[in-house]
Amino acid sequence: MTATPATSVANLRDLGGTPLSGGRSVRPGLVLRSGQLDRLDLDADPAVAALGLRTVIDFRTDAERADHPDRVPPGTRLLVADVLADAVHSGRMPAAAQLKDLLRDPAVAEEHLGGGKAQVLFGGVYRSFVHSGSAQAAYRLLLTEAADPAAGPLLFHCTAGKDRTGWGATVVLSLLGADDETLMAEYLSVNPAVKQAFAPMIEGFTAAGGDPDIALALIGVFPSYLGAALDEVESRYGSMEKYVREGLGVPDGTVEALRARLRA
Repeated sequence: MTATPATSVANLRDLGGTPLSGGRSVRPGLVLRSGQLDRLDLDADPAVAALGLRTVIDFRTDAERADHPDRVPPGTRLLVADVLADAVHSGRMPAAAQLKDLLRDPAVAEEHLGGGKAQVLFGGVYRSFVHSGSAQAAYRLLLTEAADPAAGPLLFHCTAGKDRTGWGATVVLSLLGADDETLMAEYLSVNPAVKQAFAPMIEGFTAAGGDPDIALALIGVFPSYLGAALDEVESRYGSMEKYVREGLGVPDGTVEALRARLRA
């Protein structure tokens, strides 16, 4: 998978080119991932305009979408699939994107996120990607749309394009036949783009006396985060295929259509 040059969309990556088993790879230009599209400007961003996007799936919460509404190309379908709806509405956890508000006060951040609390929190968030009803509905929609040729080039995203989006990419690539090493490498590969996008926030937090490890725990992605979701899949379902079939309710025929469409 490669980063796609873009000036108005953060962390834009094409799943195309990712190596798969048997010497195959993912077909380019069909399924892409990114951060939010609130600054999309096709006139100033010919690389994005050339993608010919036909479907966008937005994994963000109601509050995130209200604060930073997507801009989508004319004629593009915008589908909303709030991954965190169940977890946030139940009060079990804040939206991942709301956590950055804590970085405005180093003392508050230390209280709520210091001493490894941030890592524990994100582990719970990632496990919810596997078992919560809203997350299962969101990732079912992703797989269903990605398998459908009529969806055209599809882009899925959250706020930074790293957590909710990262799990979606992991599920798709796993079903296509990427090995564990490739899955982890692709998951972690967004770190430079994400850290660059949030650099002013990190610098301001540390300049005010904040612990840089707390900021990085929120802004970056780590093997333990993805590991929490993969462990949840293993403990609840035993395999990614059973998670997709039984947890997400995606028929085997849809998975086969996904593979036929996206494997080169």
